[in-house]
Order: sequence, then structure tokens, then C-alpha cells
Amino acid sequence: MADPAARVAVVTGASRGVGRGVAAALDDAGMRVYATGRTIDRALLPDGVVRVACDHTEDAAVEQLFARVERESGRLDVLVNNAWGGYERMVENGRFTWGLPFWEQPAWRWDAMITAGVRAAFVASQLAARLMVPARRGLIVNISHWAAQKRIGNTLYGIAKAATDKLTNDTAIELRPHGVAVVSLYPGLVRTEAVLGAGVFDLTNSESPEFIGRAVHGLFTDPELLALSGQALVAADLAKRYGFTDIDGKAPRPLTLGDV
Repeated sequence: MADPAARVAVVTGASRGVGRGVAAALDDAGMRVYATGRTIDRALLPDGVVRVACDHTEDAAVEQLFARVERESGRLDVLVNNAWGGYERMVENGRFTWGLPFWEQPAWRWDAMITAGVRAAFVASQLAARLMVPARRGLIVNISHWAAQKRIGNTLYGIAKAATDKLTNDTAIELRPHGVAVVSLYPGLVRTEAVLGAGVFDLTNSESPEFIGRAVHGLFTDPELLALSGQALVAADLAKRYGFTDIDGKAPRPLTLGDV
């Protein structure tokens, strides 16, 4: 059994990328972390992280995840909704489909972004709230993007991220009286496996995946957290607010709507 005083976090979609970095950073901060993903067993994560294989499009599997957290830890302090779909198969039959107009977008991409992304965050938030509300504490972080506010190459992407931010806003209103905060968190350019593998990005002002996790921990420890609930926040802005740096000691410049 875990230490009953330990703070407990669930990070979805943590097999790679931002989710993996968040899970590692929260573990480094001393939290008991449950990390989920379909290939989580192969993820490069610290030994202390509890790996839970979970497909977030399957409600029964997600329910089992949160039942396990309650059974083993008896509490939940932080949920980070990072599970996402839609980036895969950007090239189909030799054609780059990501930037096509909406009427030429493949139908599967809607399901990948809305079902594997937004709906997955909604279901996980429901189950997390059922643990957090009775305890009158907790933080839900929805990983989002500037695409919620500005068209960035793909209409479906913008719809999904706008829906994510609306999920943040409305659930925050309902949870605030119960002491639970909800925020959207915008990373900058993150040095994920995919970004590094592409070899085409200027990484001068980039962020490690762990940097996003440090932002989450900063939020969790903020005594004024509820005042931020419902907002879309930028990870690099939070670094200034809480005084942390990236794992390389650098302080990435916060992106603005005009930058993206």
C-alpha cells in the first residue's frame, strides 16, 4: 500500500511525449503517479511510476483505472488529461492530409480527436471528480493548444482544442464550490519524440516534456489555485510565476497568440 499522505496523480496518454514528461516530473516531485497508455509498458518512465495499460476510448477500462487508484491510494489529487488522437497517419496513400480543407479531411480524424481526445478527457474528468469532490480538493489539467483560439492548419484540430477549453471552463464553474480547480494548459514547442524525429523544427525556444510537468506541479502547490480555475494558461508563463526552469536550466519564452 502507498503512503496515505502521498499526493496522487493520474496522467493519461503517458506512453510518450508530453504525457510521459508530465508523469516523470510529478514522480520527481514526490507524487505517486499512475501513468496510462496503450503502450505504457514500453514507456521510458521512472521505476516509481505505476503503469496502467488503458485505452481511453474504452469506458470500462477507464473505470477500472480510477477504481484501482481509489482502492490502492484512497485519494486523487491531480488528473492530467493528455490522451489524444489524430496526429497519426498524416500521410495517407502518399498524400499529406493534415492541411487539407475540412471537406477533404478523412472521417477517422474526427473520431481520433473528438473521441480519443475530448471525450476521453470528459470521461476521465467525471471519474476524477467523483473522488475529488467528497475530499474538497483536487486539480484537473487539460492539455490544450492555441489552436483553440486561432486556426492552425487544420479545422478539426481547432474544433477539438476549442472543445477542450470549453470543457475546462464549464467544469471549472461546477467544481469551484467543491474546492476543485480545472485549467487548460498550453505547452510551447515541446521536444517530443515526434518533433525531434522530424528534424525540421527550430528548437531554440523549445521545452522538454518534463517542463510541462513542472508547470502542473507548480499549479498544484499554488495556494491561490482556485483563482486560476477555468483559465487557459501557458506553461512558460507559469515558470515565471512559480520560479522554475526547464530540465536544462533554461527559461523558455512564453508563446503568444501572435507567435503561433
